[in-house]
Amino acid sequence: MLILTRKAGEGLYIGDHIRITVVEIRGKQIRLGIEAPEQVVVLREEIYHRIREQNLRAAGVAPLDVKEIAQLWRQEKDHESQPPNPTT
Repeated sequence: MLILTRKAGEGLYIGDHIRITVVEIRGKQIRLGIEAPEQVVVLREEIYHRIREQNLRAAGVAPLDVKEIAQLWRQEKDHESQPPNPTT
C-alpha cells in the first residue's frame, strides 16, 4: 500500500484521469473530492463490500470459493514458472 501525506487543498492523481483532493480535515474525518471519468465506479469501501457480497450470494458463490480459486491459480502459476524436470 502506498501511503502519502497530504494537507487540505492538496491532491494526488491516479493515472492521468483520476484526481483526488483533500477538501477538508475535521477532527478524525477527512473530506475527499474525487474527479474521475464517468465510467469509473467510485464507492465507499463498505458499500463496495456489501455489493460484492450480494453479487457473490446471487451467483451462488461463497467468498471461500473465490479464495480457493485464487489459491489454485497461484499454485498453477508457481508450477508453470518452475523449470521442467529432465527425469520425467
